Amino acid sequence: MKAARAALIAASLLGLVAARPPMRYQPDPSSVFAAEIAFNRLARDKGQWTAFRETAADDAVMFVPQRVMAKQWLKGRTDPPKPVSWTPSVIHVSCDGNLAASTGNWRRPDGSVGYFTTIWRREKNGAWKWVLDHGDTLAAPREAPEFLVGKVATCKRREPGLGARPAPGAKTPAPPADDSLIWTADVAAAGSRHVRVRAWNGSGYDVVIDDKVAAPGA
Repeated sequence: MKAARAALIAASLLGLVAARPPMRYQPDPSSVFAAEIAFNRLARDKGQWTAFRETAADDAVMFVPQRVMAKQWLKGRTDPPKPVSWTPSVIHVSCDGNLAASTGNWRRPDGSVGYFTTIWRREKNGAWKWVLDHGDTLAAPREAPEFLVGKVATCKRREPGLGARPAPGAKTPAPPADDSLIWTADVAAAGSRHVRVRAWNGSGYDVVIDDKVAAPGA
């Protein structure tokens, strides 16, 4: 009898574990900044392409200048003698805390400079992995704020009267939490590209990052 009761309790506990909802995270730009700092340090300590390999999501993409699957392109690639260094200036985070976009300036050992934009996604274990990384050279660094700027997309629902009218009794439509920050990357045959990030403001999307890279030689 005791054994049967113990088995029943164990089964109930397993059922509770299985029914537990996914862990929720706060939309925290500082955690993305910490991931960027760790990424930069890894590049310095272990090598540039090694750091990119170790921090990339399985479906991450890069541009060389055409879009490539990052892990395939990075596989076996020799690290340069000295890595590029970078500093994020602005970080945007989705309202559910699972997607982020960081942008800032980079500098190569030869003194050349440019900008970067990285899209980060939080994995099931809570770690941040990048899913898109791109950038371009500049004649001079972009103007950067004195302190890191962290912004969070709103979770506010669309106000009544805006957009499609809901059916009687239905809730006002709004994008899912994981659509509060969205990104697109369009690449032309010649190699030019346009990377854009939009953040939900409660009634529509604001373009918060708008990077345009010319084709090689253009």
